[in-house]
Amino acid sequence: MYNLFLTATGTEQGGWSSMIIPIAYLVIIGLVFYFVLLRPQKKQQKQLDAMIAALEIGDSVLTTSGFYGVVIDVMDEVVIVEFGSNKNCRIPMKKTAITEVEKPSAAAEN
Repeated sequence: MYNLFLTATGTEQGGWSSMIIPIAYLVIIGLVFYFVLLRPQKKQQKQLDAMIAALEIGDSVLTTSGFYGVVIDVMDEVVIVEFGSNKNCRIPMKKTAITEVEKPSAAAEN
């Protein structure tokens, strides 16, 4: 009975193959994680940054809260957006609060 316990818990030397397989699984899982989650998110962030950098006066915008408005003034990190036909409803907001931009020339073509 003592011999059975030793053989059941004895160590085997499998060499490098027993170490490479788990490392290969981790590398494959890491690559899948990168290509499925991280890469598309970085691509979307680059598109959003380019859209905000091209923001100009007169552009129609959609904010993260769902309001449509027209850009009145553009500063470094802040834009002033006019909502509705009321000229008194001008709200300063961060550029990061803008989710969509429509150029006035694109609206005239449609």
